[in-house]
Amino acid sequence: MPQEITHSFILIITIALSFIVPRTNLAKYDLQIAAFLFIVFFISKKIFAPSSSRSRLIESVVFSLVILLIINTTGSINSPFFFLIYFLLFSLALLLEPIISFTSTIALIIFFLLTLPADQGLKQLVPIISLAFLTPFAMFMGQEYLQSEKLKVKSEELQEETFLFLSLMLKNHLKNIKKAVENFIGDHQLSEIRKHAQKMEKLIEEFEKTN
Repeated sequence: MPQEITHSFILIITIALSFIVPRTNLAKYDLQIAAFLFIVFFISKKIFAPSSSRSRLIESVVFSLVILLIINTTGSINSPFFFLIYFLLFSLALLLEPIISFTSTIALIIFFLLTLPADQGLKQLVPIISLAFLTPFAMFMGQEYLQSEKLKVKSEELQEETFLFLSLMLKNHLKNIKKAVENFIGDHQLSEIRKHAQKMEKLIEEFEKTN
């Protein structure tokens, strides 16, 4: 199963739980639940590498649950903390795949609409509708972040290639030149120095062309 689908499925379940828990007896333990989630978050940071897929997924699940529990226990769409969802969508697009912000937005809109009282007017629907308009920006930011990460990896690989080139190629020729200088007695060593210098120059030119 593709990673994007797996992450989307887990986030949808997370969003569903954040709407179900406030309607059960567990709602009075919201602070304890939040504390437990943060403990899980810190433990995962110790177990998994910060940049690993599992670490980012656990981070996304924890913050999604905490933020949505806060919102759903303080008035849902009328909550003074509703704006935190905007930051959450951007965070999900950066932590996971950009498409996650789209699937999460769809899930949020559906659950908010299902839990709205029947007498709600158009004015109360504005916060929900605003999520749909925010999603393209979150996806764009996520794609830009992925692109910058790819460029960063490419730059690191180029640095490694440069180091390998300098250490294996140039170092060997410099060693031969040094040897020829130390044993210099005539034209033969001078010819060796010239030959290695030309090879170094050629290697540098070829490296510059390919990079």
